[in-house]
Amino acid sequence: MSDTSLSGRDLIAEHGRTRDGLMPAEMGYRSITDEVVGAVFARPTRLWMALVGVSFLGVILLVVSIWVLLAEGVGIWGINSEVVWGYAVANYVWWIGIGNAGTLISSMLLLTRQKWRASINRYAEAMTLFAASIAGLFPLLHVGRPWLVYFMAPYPNTMDLWPQWRSPLVWDMFAIACYVLFSLLFWYTGLIPDLATLRDRAKTKAVKVAYGLFALGWTGSSRQWRAFNAYYYAMAALGVPLVISIHSVVGLDYAATLMPGWQETIFPPYFVVGAMFSGFAMVVTLTIPIRWGLRLEAIITRNHLDAMAKIMLFGGLVMTFSYSFEWFNAWYTGSEVDRAHVVAQFTGQYWWLYWLMLACNGAVPQLFWFRLCRRNLVILFIAGVLINLGMWLERILINMNTLSHGFLPATDSTYVPTFWDWSLFLGSFGLFCFLFFVFAKVIPTATIHEIRELAHKEGAAR
Repeated sequence: MSDTSLSGRDLIAEHGRTRDGLMPAEMGYRSITDEVVGAVFARPTRLWMALVGVSFLGVILLVVSIWVLLAEGVGIWGINSEVVWGYAVANYVWWIGIGNAGTLISSMLLLTRQKWRASINRYAEAMTLFAASIAGLFPLLHVGRPWLVYFMAPYPNTMDLWPQWRSPLVWDMFAIACYVLFSLLFWYTGLIPDLATLRDRAKTKAVKVAYGLFALGWTGSSRQWRAFNAYYYAMAALGVPLVISIHSVVGLDYAATLMPGWQETIFPPYFVVGAMFSGFAMVVTLTIPIRWGLRLEAIITRNHLDAMAKIMLFGGLVMTFSYSFEWFNAWYTGSEVDRAHVVAQFTGQYWWLYWLMLACNGAVPQLFWFRLCRRNLVILFIAGVLINLGMWLERILINMNTLSHGFLPATDSTYVPTFWDWSLFLGSFGLFCFLFFVFAKVIPTATIHEIRELAHKEGAAR
């Protein structure tokens, strides 16, 4: 890419580096800290305030949607006697997939010593925490009586009745609880050294005390760093199998049934890869505005975006293979019901959504074969949005296509989402954005101590 296509700070980031380097040669310890901490302590801009205001309207919409749901019941949604899983379950799967990717990105890249994770892992982990928390809302709302959710917990009540262990709701309860708890501990542990930096840089006593409390007395001694690294790497080693098992459980919500299109052994790994795919797309979608809005072009370079685009390309290829395997399996088994299901996907009442999903998840990632596309911010942002749209459509269509066309033609029905289906989804997205905007002004969006370490290693290698 020619230098004429780069902004001023991009030019700084592109020049003065080694061929494989991720950090500009001019970046030292102090300049790195100034870049990241300055974004936290800087005066909020009007644009940031406007975005917080708009996202808060989404939070209000979510609260109103939940209030009406509790008052009127699930009949306000478009679900019916056949399509009993609608937007609530699809949104749960979509959000938990985005959440899974954040920890998978941070844990797997840490264990494989991928240096470029240092600039993105902090907000990828924050994305995980927010998305997993939002995902936990939807199973509660789906049952219609969230005040009775304790029935899913494994305890014997006064009548010696245990929860139905074959119910996906019980599996999901364990998956979400384990994942939110792990994500919170993993995210907070990596944050402690940077909270100490904010404590030392704070100018008012109240802010200094607030950051100091959460920094837990961190001084940066060799003893603390040794304990920190041992614990952090152990958590990362636990994170990878946890992420794989949790989203495999989500896939088994479908694969353990006898419904056509769901009873497939490929679903658990297919859901894990789909989570990684949509999660990286969401990280890219968030990275580009964060990079621009917080002036972090020298910290989050185009090399970082290039690496993420390559992983999205890999995810797109695996997803395309999974779709092809589904079609092949329906033909090879000779099941008329499965073949009819595939035909309904391509030509049924939701055919245009299915073709749009294939275009977003299969065709769009093929752009990343080309280096020019991997390093173009506009193309990357649009592709990230389209991939997330495609993955959301996939979650919707998994429910609608199968439940609308079961084993008996007499049970065929149509799912039409209502205003309250859309308001709950848009409200959850508003809550996610609101939490993220607040996070970006309170916590460093990049990991200061890891970027310092990277700059030191690259400086020594030059």
